Amino acid sequence: MMQDLKHITCIEDMRRVYRRRVPKMFVDYVDSGSYTELTYRHNESDFQKILLRQKVLQDISCRSLHSTMLGEAVSMPVALAPTGLAGMQHADGEMLAAKAAAEFGVPYIVSTMSVCALEEVAFYAPQRPLWFQLYMMKDRAFMQRLIERAKRAACSALVLTADLQIMGQRHKDIKNGLSTPPKPTVKTILNLLTKPRWCYYMSQTKRHQLGNIVGHVEGVSDTRSLSAWAGEQFDPKLSWDDVAWVKAQWGDKLIIKGIMDVEDAQAAVACGADAIVVSNHGGRQLDGAPSSIQVLPEIVAAVGQDIEVWLDGGIRSGQDVFKALALGAQGVLIGRAYNYGLGAYGEDGVRRVLEIIAKEMDTTMALCGKTKVSQVDDSVLYRSIII
Repeated sequence: MMQDLKHITCIEDMRRVYRRRVPKMFVDYVDSGSYTELTYRHNESDFQKILLRQKVLQDISCRSLHSTMLGEAVSMPVALAPTGLAGMQHADGEMLAAKAAAEFGVPYIVSTMSVCALEEVAFYAPQRPLWFQLYMMKDRAFMQRLIERAKRAACSALVLTADLQIMGQRHKDIKNGLSTPPKPTVKTILNLLTKPRWCYYMSQTKRHQLGNIVGHVEGVSDTRSLSAWAGEQFDPKLSWDDVAWVKAQWGDKLIIKGIMDVEDAQAAVACGADAIVVSNHGGRQLDGAPSSIQVLPEIVAAVGQDIEVWLDGGIRSGQDVFKALALGAQGVLIGRAYNYGLGAYGEDGVRRVLEIIAKEMDTTMALCGKTKVSQVDDSVLYRSIII
């Protein structure tokens, strides 16, 4: 495996291996968007329109990517985004990804829709920072229990996802019959026969359900009851008043993910959030919305002095991270990129993705004449061209 990883020099290399090794329904779950997938595609392609200013004959001998996110030291300003069903990309996926992130020195965010339970992830990767992502549901008693579990697991921040009151239609998930574990249809079985590595590792674990939900909600004990419960739980009445309720329950650092509008960013500041994530849910919700990087500068201009602003969506390289910082982000989240590594090579794959991003970011910073993350601003952009 380590020999194979030497030939993985960019995220696209990892993606190609990932698509060969992971069952189609879980590849499509990660590597697609809603409806026409226009926003999903623009999240990535809009980074290519941002040009950088090359600088020469600068002293770049002492460089560092070290930074902070919400006051916590990180080896680079990158966190692993909360992604549902990571434990279906690779057996025990959330545990493996969290361990790789902790050892590398970046935050891992455990999803509500994690296959591995929060407590298992916290035990397997005791290093910090470890954060927990919360989907607000109608069952507020369950929400309270989830928040308390995050406290007991020593999570240092809570990430409230605000853009999933109603789910955007993802055609591929419907056509594939997405479920965890996969339903044994003829189509699924034939595809699984071509993924022996995935099947072997999955056969070695007992974790095949959503570990934060199954066994923690009355009446939810299997896939069928889970699907019925989840279909009724996303709350279309969710409002900023509910954010205040979450903050009161949590009592610690709160991050709001899913901000794409200046007024919403200002509302997040007003409700006492500690950070916001400019994110369109990876193009999986409102298709036809702008890319995350396109709206980042206006949100930073409106609230960047009052709150930490991070970016999520479309990051496929360390150079993309650098461009987001140049446009005012203080950090980024990566989701698809680390899932490619996880599905392709497990823990080692996640670690390799982080290594690639760090190396690319360091090289780009050097060639733009900068030596510290704190020095990166729009002066590194060619004629300040932004999309």
